Amino acid sequence: MKVRIDWLVFPSALAISFAFTAATLAQEAVVITPKFEPDPLVVRGTSGGTKNSDCGDIPATPSQTIQVNESLPYLRLRVESAGEPTLLIDGPGGRFCVLADSKSGENPEIAGYWEAGKYSLYVGDRAQGQHPYTLSISQKKDSSQ
Repeated sequence: MKVRIDWLVFPSALAISFAFTAATLAQEAVVITPKFEPDPLVVRGTSGGTKNSDCGDIPATPSQTIQVNESLPYLRLRVESAGEPTLLIDGPGGRFCVLADSKSGENPEIAGYWEAGKYSLYVGDRAQGQHPYTLSISQKKDSSQ
């Protein structure tokens, strides 16, 4: 029995497979453990979305999910993006909106004690825009590192 491969279909199926894999990886939780490496851990995406909230326009699903395996005395999250970025955090301690201020260089930043658990992060935009963003997760207290 001969098997005929249609070589025009194969590249399309492969491209669909890669797209599905990339989308699946984007939704996997980033696991945070004490003394994780590399530090800072950097994730990229697009800010904003179609859901209007008190924390600007956010996506309907989390931009990123992090899993903190054990409580950490210090963890810092910082979003860098054009527009007016925001960071909405929904986790074990409640729901928090982080806005940019002059101290953080007009980029949302939050630091301090983080209890163990799963956190859903929504990178929004108060100016109803969508821009590439960089989310830095660090255990270092000096923001210049």
